[in-house]
Amino acid sequence: MNTSGSHCSNFSRFQEDLWPVLALQFPTALFGNTFAVYRFVVHERFWHSGIIYSFHLAVSGMLYSLSLPLLAAYYYPPKHWRYGVVLCKMERFLFNWNLYGSIFFVTCISLNRYLGIVYPLRVHGRLQPHHAKALSAAVWVLAGALAAPTLVFSELRGNGGNTECLGSASPERLPRFYPYSLLLAALGCGLPFLLTASCYAAIVRAVFRNPNIGRLEKRKVGLLVGAGVALYALSYLPYHVFRNVNLGRRLPRRGPEDCSVSQAIHAAAQVCKILVNFNICVHPLLYAALADSMRSCCGAGPANAERPEHVELRQGA
Repeated sequence: MNTSGSHCSNFSRFQEDLWPVLALQFPTALFGNTFAVYRFVVHERFWHSGIIYSFHLAVSGMLYSLSLPLLAAYYYPPKHWRYGVVLCKMERFLFNWNLYGSIFFVTCISLNRYLGIVYPLRVHGRLQPHHAKALSAAVWVLAGALAAPTLVFSELRGNGGNTECLGSASPERLPRFYPYSLLLAALGCGLPFLLTASCYAAIVRAVFRNPNIGRLEKRKVGLLVGAGVALYALSYLPYHVFRNVNLGRRLPRRGPEDCSVSQAIHAAAQVCKILVNFNICVHPLLYAALADSMRSCCGAGPANAERPEHVELRQGA
């Protein structure tokens, strides 16, 4: 088998080996994110902005997980799409919509914590739950708008007696799809990553400079923040880099194609997609742990017990 736009073979074979991983990730991501949603709905009394963003992140992860069964069935050898063009387009759209929704909500969480911890007095009383609800609605709309062109570019294509559900574009439309993919990488991944990393760097700096926070608590915050940034850097960033490198090699070119290089890049892009799925699986655990850690070392005292949206560093006497 050969992938669209390439004269090399055996691209589908690597994807066929990944279906058990996708089949395992589906229940893990669905259960973890569904449990997080349940916990927020049933056990959280005060829906401050951090809870609202975390709730929407879990909903996004839960919806994202629903795209995995069709993808696993598609990759099951021999790779063949059996579900028609409408489900093909919807699967690709849901994947991208909830992928970028997850990225944006991670960014919202980091910005919210940055403001509440680094500038507690400035934002005290100004960041209200209705602001978080409005921003969450805007995130869903923005992520949907970024993913919408997928409904146009995704299509079915025959390949050696089997049917492919193209998640990018056919060779004829690839020159138009490639700039769109670069835009997704810049606006949907690169910019949010810079914001997230900058916010958490400022949070760690503020925590480590505070003499009233114990060394163990500082280390815990540092490790959890580092884990969050590392997961982002090791999943979302490589996925967008290798996806666009892979698409770039599929563009019309002069001269022969080095199939070994093309196959390696394609395989790397598929592995990075698996890492994105893994990130969605661990989001509920990571952000629950990080929220508990922030609350224990940076949480306010009884005066703020009724206003959990206000988080500040403990100050000395």
